[in-house]
Amino acid sequence: MTETQLLELVRKVLTEKTESQTLELKAAASGCPTKLYDSISAFANQDDGGILLFGIDEDADWKVCGVYDAQDLQKKVNEQCKQMLPVVRPVFCSALVDGKTVVSAEIPAVDVSERPCCYSGKGKIKGSFVRVGDSDEPMTDYEIYSYEAFRKKYEDDVRENEKATLETIDLKKMNEYLGLVKENTPNLAKLPEETVLKFTGLVKNDHPTLLCTLLFSFFPQLFYPQYTINATVIPGTQRGDATKEGLRFLDNQRIEGTLVEILEKALKFAVRNMKSRTIIDPQTGKRMDRLEYPLTAVREAILNALIHRDYSVHTEAMPIEMTFFQDRLEIRNPGGLYGRLTLSRLGKVQPDTRNPTLARALETFKITENRYSGIPTIQREMREAGLDEAVFEDSRNEFCVTFFNAETSAQSREETRLEKELLKFCQIPRSRQEIADFLGIQTISYVKKILEPLLAKGALKMTLPEKPKSKNQRFYS
Repeated sequence: MTETQLLELVRKVLTEKTESQTLELKAAASGCPTKLYDSISAFANQDDGGILLFGIDEDADWKVCGVYDAQDLQKKVNEQCKQMLPVVRPVFCSALVDGKTVVSAEIPAVDVSERPCCYSGKGKIKGSFVRVGDSDEPMTDYEIYSYEAFRKKYEDDVRENEKATLETIDLKKMNEYLGLVKENTPNLAKLPEETVLKFTGLVKNDHPTLLCTLLFSFFPQLFYPQYTINATVIPGTQRGDATKEGLRFLDNQRIEGTLVEILEKALKFAVRNMKSRTIIDPQTGKRMDRLEYPLTAVREAILNALIHRDYSVHTEAMPIEMTFFQDRLEIRNPGGLYGRLTLSRLGKVQPDTRNPTLARALETFKITENRYSGIPTIQREMREAGLDEAVFEDSRNEFCVTFFNAETSAQSREETRLEKELLKFCQIPRSRQEIADFLGIQTISYVKKILEPLLAKGALKMTLPEKPKSKNQRFYS
């Protein structure tokens, strides 16, 4: 960061009066804060890193107070960074604002293979943090595990299913699969059967693996009740919406079976609940019926969820969710993007694969190409259908694909986007004026029209519900 960039950042903070996902303020007027470990860890554990900005007092109406000693402050901040695992190397910059010195410490992102970055004095379990809005939150056991799983290359898809025996497996189907494997890999056929079973990830310690159970068990949900797809149709645009008669689901199915059976049943559910629209070909004048969403795109999204979901013990209680709303279709699976893959690189580079043996097995069945073509196929199908491209969202715990239908206007999508941003902004209680400034609205009274529907459905709450018109009222999500 240059001095000019630092001054611009200070100006922005004084105008907006808020911290952010990548910015933490510390006054440091009388000394260096002694516990920066949480923020250092949180910033180092996110791809964009973060900035510690010293010399602005949030509790004194965001006034520039200046730091006590810029040289000593940098030394002590660096000492705290050295106590992180792995060690963090901050980059400092200082500038004068109204005759007072402010200092920034840029905390770089730690490589994914070295995360989680934690405070060595507490260890990974208690010393690892993640940034949520403007807050540093302790990492969950699962978030820590997800980094370890990538670094140590855990293969949860071939972990042992200690509760199962080969008697619970459809041996006919399993042997048909082994025949295909041997046909594609002739040298493998020369090895003993026991070795082949281990090589293909079907058996471990004389027990079927998770992979074997999901593909060939007579009823996989006997062992893994939540490795399913929960499919629902909502009569509105939000969860909890209901019909006049009080129905919250127009259709609701727990889809079970082997992975192949789940894929087939999920597609049948989708076809059953997708509207059909009539298109007139401008060239031929022929009438054509099109489903609400291109079936090929939906199939790819379901297949991606089944292949790339997290199959660790941490997510055994989490099903995949396929939810039809009036304006969109959402498919959510446990486990965010794996390894170094980011949303900006999705479908453009060869990614690390969370479940490589499972992906290869479904390739053998010719159910998937396993050539990383799923995302481009989804977007091409959406464009050819005259629809907006699918939207992908990633968190450390979940991945979501959203398809918007033809009836969804650009205006309503923009309103949905603004609503999400506002709710994120209001993770800290905000005044009407702060909300108006955030939304770029000149008239504060107009804010009421935006707040009322969010308050009505419980997305926002008031700090003083008994005094809704109070000038001290704050709104939080």
